[in-house]
Amino acid sequence: MADTTDFRNGFTMLIDGAIFSIAEFQHVKPGKGSAFVRTKLKNMRTGAVLDRTFRSGDKVDAVRLEKREMQYLYAEDDLYYFMDLDTYEQSPVDKAVLGTTAGLLKESENAFLLIAREEVIDIDLPNFVYLEVTHTEPGIKGDTATGAVKSATLETGYIVQVPLFINQGDKLKIDTRTGDYVERA
Repeated sequence: MADTTDFRNGFTMLIDGAIFSIAEFQHVKPGKGSAFVRTKLKNMRTGAVLDRTFRSGDKVDAVRLEKREMQYLYAEDDLYYFMDLDTYEQSPVDKAVLGTTAGLLKESENAFLLIAREEVIDIDLPNFVYLEVTHTEPGIKGDTATGAVKSATLETGYIVQVPLFINQGDKLKIDTRTGDYVERA
């Protein structure tokens, strides 16, 4: 158990069976009445934001998050399998937990999984990944002044918008936070 004096950005707690992280908080001491804490809470599963006010001294169930480095092995149906680098134990993770980052996972790459109560709730990839283009329309010579883009399919099956000069076989640097093309590697 924790109380409102333990609140800080990133603090995780259990509310109505769901895990929430504090995105913002503000201690308020009005001239009249007791102090309270105004918070913006982010649901760790759905990403929904909730505004909630706590009276000063209220108790909440704190949730301890563990960040474990694991290696991505393979995908089967809607499950992605990761291996713990210390114990070599394999853990399946549902595609819904990974969200759009699932398309940026390359086999045998490492990622950090956020685990709460022995359940994976989020994944933290490196800021950039390098992936090869497996299919794209050929670029047209001299058509670079317009800043036009085309679709390119990467080795993981992820589709990204790239400039016209990118060709099949090129390695691209992709930003995992936005899923956008950064540069040719």
